[in-house]
Amino acid sequence: MKIISTNNAPGAIGPYSQGMITNSLVITSGQIPIDPLTGNIKGDNIEEQTEQSCLNVAAVLKAAGSDITKTIKTTCFLTDMADFAKFNEVYAKHFTSKPARSCVAVKQLPKSVLVEIEAIAEL
Repeated sequence: MKIISTNNAPGAIGPYSQGMITNSLVITSGQIPIDPLTGNIKGDNIEEQTEQSCLNVAAVLKAAGSDITKTIKTTCFLTDMADFAKFNEVYAKHFTSKPARSCVAVKQLPKSVLVEIEAIAEL
């Protein structure tokens, strides 16, 4: 196994890595909409926060030697399912290969963001 680390995505805010490589898979930690340049939450609405979360997933995958088009599965967390349609609009622009996906509502996410996305991709 190999730990993924990049300055192009937010650093871990706890005792975990941005992602791991094992065999021919890349597994990312959940990515929330933190701008890696400022360390601040980017966006006040679901569309802006989804955009940054997708960019962060893509950055971790790139650092691992993969890319977002090689994503096999995502797990998505929303704090409000009323945001589902708007979330899907932005998500679909990034995950064009239509990976398998689970999307669930949660009570709260770290830093009170609206969305978190994790991915599994091929190298």
